[in-house]
Amino acid sequence: MKEFKTTHWVFFAKLKRYSGSMGTKSIILKSSISGLFITLLLFTFSRNDNTASTYESIALLNSRCPPGFKLNADNACIAQNLYLQYNSPNNKGVGGLQTGLPETRDGFSPQEIDLGRYLFFDPVLSGDGTISCASCHNPRKGFSDGKSTSIGANNHKLKRSAPSLWNVAYLKRLFWDGRASTLEEQMQGPLFSQEEMNNTPENLLKTINSIKTYQHMFAEAFPEKEGGSPIQLAEIYTAITAFQASLISLNSKYDRYAHGYHRALNEKEIEGMNVFRSFVARCAECHTPPLFTNQQFAVIGTPEPDNLALDAGAEIPFKDKTLRGAFKVPSLRNIEKTAPYMHSGYFKTLRETVAFYTKGRGHAVPENEHLILHWHIWDPQLSDYELDRLVDFLKTLTDETFIPKVPETLPSGLKPSV
Repeated sequence: MKEFKTTHWVFFAKLKRYSGSMGTKSIILKSSISGLFITLLLFTFSRNDNTASTYESIALLNSRCPPGFKLNADNACIAQNLYLQYNSPNNKGVGGLQTGLPETRDGFSPQEIDLGRYLFFDPVLSGDGTISCASCHNPRKGFSDGKSTSIGANNHKLKRSAPSLWNVAYLKRLFWDGRASTLEEQMQGPLFSQEEMNNTPENLLKTINSIKTYQHMFAEAFPEKEGGSPIQLAEIYTAITAFQASLISLNSKYDRYAHGYHRALNEKEIEGMNVFRSFVARCAECHTPPLFTNQQFAVIGTPEPDNLALDAGAEIPFKDKTLRGAFKVPSLRNIEKTAPYMHSGYFKTLRETVAFYTKGRGHAVPENEHLILHWHIWDPQLSDYELDRLVDFLKTLTDETFIPKVPETLPSGLKPSV
């Protein structure tokens, strides 16, 4: 490089002496030649620098945590909310306003969460490329689908409604019958069910690994991967779990009231809350704040639509006859957005749903069934006014502040299905 510089500067000196011997009429020529030389010199150095440089690929995934999470030094998103300042529910009574939440699933990287967001909305995960996770869990419908029972592959009508995914990170049992205990286990049900997304593990891996953009995204989300190694099923499950665990809804009108801002609720909503927490209605004993579920199973004897046979519920996976007709107590968070209600979508409105509990213990149980109804199910004889106030209160549990953005485009090239 030193020899190169010397040669060029000698050339420039000779050029200067030559041009200086010319008259004043050569000024334009001198300027042109000097400009040409400087351009050549810059190009040469630039070319040499470029050949010696390495380029980093542009990041495809978000490096920031979603709202409600804080990034720590290990590139992990840790949940942050005001309920962390309260004690856990253990031995603290039922229905208290300032009660801690159960343990949550967090600690995923921002890249894992963002990759899961793309996968969640991408119909390429289904066997025929027409159904995504969001087809049954639409963020605009409370992460449910607005149907009595969901629709699967080839327009197959499923047996149960799609439960909401808000705050699913706190749940210990999944599906209406509680047959899965982790999000990774749960998602394999719809992915590989012939009635739902109708895919196979082999076809899913083949499809995902054939998409260059997903190859780069997975390498970014899982930097410990060896370069060029194929995408694994466990990585797909982790990414989708990371996204689902980021769906947090804890900033409703009720929450602001619970944290001490008592003007957050109006008079009728407070009346409804008092009915909800009363020993007469007993709503809070199963739908325990702040998650608004005790995460247990309950046999309540709801009717089946169209005179269908009784859904055995949790009896099947747990092989326990005492759980015949039992279903997981759902969270009531964003319940206003997830109509219709119950495991079968039997009730179209919240008003119909709360009225069910006033019509007598076991009034909808088929005559040939002998179910062990939950002891909280009785005949509270609530008035119409009290039922209306209950509905008012349930609507205060709506909070979509942290609703995620649907991707505008997907790595597969397919349109996001919601």
